[in-house]
Amino acid sequence: MLKPEEKTSIIAKFKQHETDSGSAEVQVALLSEEIKRLLSHLKDHPKDFHSKRGLLKMVTKRRSLLVYLEIENPRRYNSIIKKIGLKKSAVQKKGPKKAIKRKK
Repeated sequence: MLKPEEKTSIIAKFKQHETDSGSAEVQVALLSEEIKRLLSHLKDHPKDFHSKRGLLKMVTKRRSLLVYLEIENPRRYNSIIKKIGLKKSAVQKKGPKKAIKRKK
C-alpha cells in the first residue's frame, strides 16, 4: 500500500488539471508504483501466491488503462509512457471487441 503522502505526490506529478485525482494518467502512475512495490515483495517471498494474484490484477488494470489512452489520445499515451518509463511493447494492442452473433 502506498502511504497517503506518497500517493499525494504521485497525483501532483501526473495530474492533468488542478482538481484531477482520477484521470487515466494518475491511475496508471499509481498502479505502476504499487506494481514496483509488489515486485520487490515477491522477490523476497516467492511463494506468496495471494500477492502474486493481486499483482497480476494490477498489471491487467494498468494495461487496459493504457490501451484506452492509446485509442482515445495517443499524445497523452506517449507522454505517460515516457514519464513512467514503460516500453511500448508492454502494452498489447487490443482491437474493439466485436459482438458475437449467436445462431438460433
